[in-house]
Amino acid sequence: MEAEDFDAALRFYRDVLGLTERAAFEGEGDARVAILDAGAATLELANPAQVRMIDAVEADGRPSARIRVAFEVEDGAGVTDELVDAGAQLIAAPRETPWRSLNSRLHAPGELEITLFQELETPLERSSHPGFTAGGAGGRQG
Repeated sequence: MEAEDFDAALRFYRDVLGLTERAAFEGEGDARVAILDAGAATLELANPAQVRMIDAVEADGRPSARIRVAFEVEDGAGVTDELVDAGAQLIAAPRETPWRSLNSRLHAPGELEITLFQELETPLERSSHPGFTAGGAGGRQG
């Protein structure tokens, strides 16, 4: 991700959000990069109807960016406040979703839209609700 204000973005993602710096490099002409560990990644694929439903639940219907990065946190409300204090713009305050997580949405440094989510149930508990499953067919196993 390109960030015009590299130092501010680094402080935001590393120091406030808590992503661990794995490596950093400097080059000619003030070229700088930091590699931050964001943990395990998943790719959430959704059809337009699902995206509209998520936007309705998470952001009062405000359309999300085409690409949005979500971070799981332990304290959704607290981390949201910390990120706003660090310069993020609040799009939607933390709210409980039908899928039993506490979600907030922010516009963060580097022109990135992010969702913070705090799980309120275990995957097993959530899979007992109608419309939810723990996984599906396909993909790599093991």
